[in-house]
Amino acid sequence: MDAQTTSAGYIVVEGPIGVGKTTLARRLARSFGSELLLEGADENPFLERFYRDPRSGALPAQLFFLLQRARQLQALRQQDLFRSVRVADFFIEKDRLFAELTLTPEEFELYRQLYDHLVQEVPVPDLVIYLQAPVDVLLARIARRGIRWEQRIDAAYLRRLSEAYARFFHDYQDSPLLIVNAAHIDLVEGEADYAALLREIRRAGSGRQYFNPAAVSL
Repeated sequence: MDAQTTSAGYIVVEGPIGVGKTTLARRLARSFGSELLLEGADENPFLERFYRDPRSGALPAQLFFLLQRARQLQALRQQDLFRSVRVADFFIEKDRLFAELTLTPEEFELYRQLYDHLVQEVPVPDLVIYLQAPVDVLLARIARRGIRWEQRIDAAYLRRLSEAYARFFHDYQDSPLLIVNAAHIDLVEGEADYAALLREIRRAGSGRQYFNPAAVSL
């Protein structure tokens, strides 16, 4: 894939666990020759504890992610604004989605106060790519990639998470949004799938757009 650029300067790839956002973000960064920001789930020392015991592990896991992501985005904001493209596999607003699902009301109030303080000046994406897939597809992909602590994720949690994403992006208007049906595309080895998606990303304009590769001939 060549390194042709896109008009978007800061691209965010989002979607529920297992949908392929990190894979796509890595490929986009290579295609555009751009900086890559990854959320670094393997750096969170509380994540495995959360999946083993959500009640005791949720708050420290969420606070670690919030602080980690806020630091990354604050550093991004201070960088050269004329850098051609930057790609991230996380959207700071999604952090709150997870917190609302996993924290008690008291914990969430503590989290919210810190969140509101940290996200005041984070950069707004020039393009958000929202990947969607059914829960059974997400579970199959999670099982296939074989990360030990992820194997504790169940269908009920993934369904609640997917619904939270859908509600959030239904109302989202802060950036151009490309909604992608990722159920039938292979972002790991599918060169034709990736090429078709990359074309959509390069010509993405303002507002809300949809890409359903199951309905096109690649």
